[in-house]
Amino acid sequence: MTDATLHIDDARARRNVWVLVLAQAFLGSQMAMMFVVGGWAGQSLASNPCFATLPISLIVVGSMLAASPLSMAMQRWGRRVGFFIGTGAGAIGATVGAYGLYLNSFALFLLGSLISGVYMSAQGFYRFAAADTASDAFRPKAISYVLAGGLASAIIGPQLVKVTTQAMVVPFLGTYVAIILLNLIGALLFLFLDIPKPIPPSADSPRGRTRWELITTPRITVAVICATVSYALMNLVMTSTPLAVVGCGFSEGNAADIVTGHVLAMFAPSFFTGHLIARFGVERIMGLGLLILACAGAVALQGIALENFFIALILLGLGWNFGFIGATTMLAGAHEPHERGRMQGLNDLIVFGGVTMASLASGGLMNCAGGTPEAGWMSVNLAMTPFLALAGGALIWLLLRPKEA
Repeated sequence: MTDATLHIDDARARRNVWVLVLAQAFLGSQMAMMFVVGGWAGQSLASNPCFATLPISLIVVGSMLAASPLSMAMQRWGRRVGFFIGTGAGAIGATVGAYGLYLNSFALFLLGSLISGVYMSAQGFYRFAAADTASDAFRPKAISYVLAGGLASAIIGPQLVKVTTQAMVVPFLGTYVAIILLNLIGALLFLFLDIPKPIPPSADSPRGRTRWELITTPRITVAVICATVSYALMNLVMTSTPLAVVGCGFSEGNAADIVTGHVLAMFAPSFFTGHLIARFGVERIMGLGLLILACAGAVALQGIALENFFIALILLGLGWNFGFIGATTMLAGAHEPHERGRMQGLNDLIVFGGVTMASLASGGLMNCAGGTPEAGWMSVNLAMTPFLALAGGALIWLLLRPKEA
């Protein structure tokens, strides 16, 4: 079977979408759990509060480092192998993190976070896997539906946090035990995935563009910039949110509820984002996403009442959805099937590189800028401005380019 015929059978694509939706819902809940608990656990283990969000940052570092090797492994051995590697790393990372909590070792906890990043990287490829067997017409919907699976993870993850954070004598240890079980059980879903292994290239097969030629293609350049900015800014603000909410006098339960609202807003629109892209065009939806991200920052800067946190984080999730799904759709249509391993790995390396920098900056801005949680929260949201200007400018530049270019 050739790459060309893989994009015709939408019956196969729909089956794969269902498997990936369930994986996103069940396995994806561990990311919400780690992002809620990571900052609190880091704050309890770290000697310097400025390093409280370092565990979350190292999850993203692990994801960034794993992106290219995982992409090449999937290009060679198929998506299923890559996803099994991801769940295995998720279980191992949670085990190491749990042991670090048990020993009160910040270094060991950080190592577990780094290993867990391999799972995060594998999860990022669910959206590309959904597009592998989809037709051009079904592709944006397939990507959108898979990300919609995060709607369930938005409910499962934070609620599991509430049940497990104090379930054992060592705080947060129960959460990491639950993550181990999620990975071991959830890995079984990929037995039902039906994406053929890529056909090894023959001597006369097209080699495709180099990484430099790909990344300097205007449409790909803008897609990568907008994906990076959307994801990085979402991570910048979300990483600090639990610390800001508790630091401003609210409870851990309030923080979990706000994160639940945020993650719901990230994924609930996915049921119709693909339809909006098909109707209005990918560029308009990406631009709308960037505008909503700017509105999220504006609401957060208006005050630290509980409703400000809720509204800002809901807008943050919605803006991420439109910006990131739009950028993913643009990228998926801008390279050839035989360029997948090269381009998708490069894309996620850049995206999660930006997310890593945002995550590292988040802890410093939140805990070490201004001396109070209120001042730190304001600094986090002000930091969004130049990056939104960069992404918006890149999108306008693409729209103004002559069509023949």
